[in-house]
Amino acid sequence: MKLGKVILADTHQNMLAGVRILLESMFDKVFMVADEASLLEATEKIGPDLIIADLSFPVTRETNIVRRLNRIFPEIKLIILSVHDERNAINECLEAGASAFVLKRTAVNDLVPAIEAVLRNGSYISPLALKATEVPLQGRSEV
Repeated sequence: MKLGKVILADTHQNMLAGVRILLESMFDKVFMVADEASLLEATEKIGPDLIIADLSFPVTRETNIVRRLNRIFPEIKLIILSVHDERNAINECLEAGASAFVLKRTAVNDLVPAIEAVLRNGSYISPLALKATEVPLQGRSEV
């Protein structure tokens, strides 16, 4: 049985294509957006179960996409994809309301467990990101 609806927000076309195939095997509906206006409009109209967004996704009114989405749609679960594995970036995303942090370079292995954890109201951090930080993250651990 497939899951509900997911929005994938990323400006990198190569990443979108690869992740979309994975998501289409898991979700009934997969929507892809490449800019902030489309993301906000799609989220409002579609009411997704989950948003997967690139940390570098450009936004106009907040410091990052996590703060923007959590302020407007606090009930929607959010997974962040990122090339960054610095502890500060991870902590900021989790503190701002993301449920998971997945490194783009390990997304093929980490995205499915992250989705499963988040949809069970858990959290997830790519194991490689945890290893890279070498210090426990604030109040979170890999599920």
